[in-house]
Amino acid sequence: MLTLDFEEPVLEIEKQIESLGSSEDSDRYADEITQLRQTRDRLLAKTYASLTPWQTVRVARHPNRPQSSDYIRMICRDFCELHGDRHFGDDPAIVTGFARIGSMKVLVVGHRKGRTTSERIACHFGCAHPEGYRKALMKMRLAEKYALPIVCFIDTPGAYPGVGSEQRGQAEAIAMNLREMSRMRTPIVAVVIGEGGSGGALGIGVGDRVAMLEHSWYSVISPEGCAAILWKEANEKTNNLAASALSLTARQNLENGLIDDVLQEPSGGAHRDPEVTAKGIETWVLDQLRELGRLKPETLVRRRFEKFRGIGAVTTRVVDRAIEE
Repeated sequence: MLTLDFEEPVLEIEKQIESLGSSEDSDRYADEITQLRQTRDRLLAKTYASLTPWQTVRVARHPNRPQSSDYIRMICRDFCELHGDRHFGDDPAIVTGFARIGSMKVLVVGHRKGRTTSERIACHFGCAHPEGYRKALMKMRLAEKYALPIVCFIDTPGAYPGVGSEQRGQAEAIAMNLREMSRMRTPIVAVVIGEGGSGGALGIGVGDRVAMLEHSWYSVISPEGCAAILWKEANEKTNNLAASALSLTARQNLENGLIDDVLQEPSGGAHRDPEVTAKGIETWVLDQLRELGRLKPETLVRRRFEKFRGIGAVTTRVVDRAIEE
């Protein structure tokens, strides 16, 4: 497994465990191995309990971190992928399809980054083109027609910024998704499973309930992008400063009222135990859909609109107090 630099002490302990466990006299070292595992688990928990915002970003980008396709495989049954936007083509950076989660029939929409180098290039590293967002909206309208809830997995550094995507209406496609998702008459839940970058994340992120995995990030811009604007260069120092200033972690987003829940990850991150992470997501999704399923469509639309309309709102009292201070 690839290891981040702040995990190196944990890696050293794991090497000792592997060395003792693979020796011919491994039974003699059973007690020592048990103690080493306990030490590793404590150190891992301590390390991940005190991650800096920039370290959180790096965990969210871990090459082995589960992606939308992985969660679809682990959570969904009878998944049937749907392709194309009927305007330009099919964007592999967005995956859509009907499936069952538990006993519920749903439409799944998610960003797809790819695993291998060729897959990553084909998927634009999870950066969707306008045809990807138009594909997502077209399938969402189909789900609304058949009164099926929508489940979105968000994992993108941002929408694709190329000339071609701008020529084909990137900003318009995202804006259209924001408007149409806000008034869809069917339940929508979204989970930020890794990266939640800017409009690329919001393009499929307007939900009745929005959650983040514990070590994911969600922000108006990536730390590198912010650092390049403010300090004219992105390096370890400026990336750290930007990540801290952006309030991009799951806990910070929850405190700021931008999301509804933080979903716990296994000790050491989702990449260390994808199955447990997937089970947690499945439980949360089903709980939210059961609750939302009791509401009338017009109530869903009204509450969803009010929720997003209220983000960032401040009262006159708060403004007056800030001026006085």
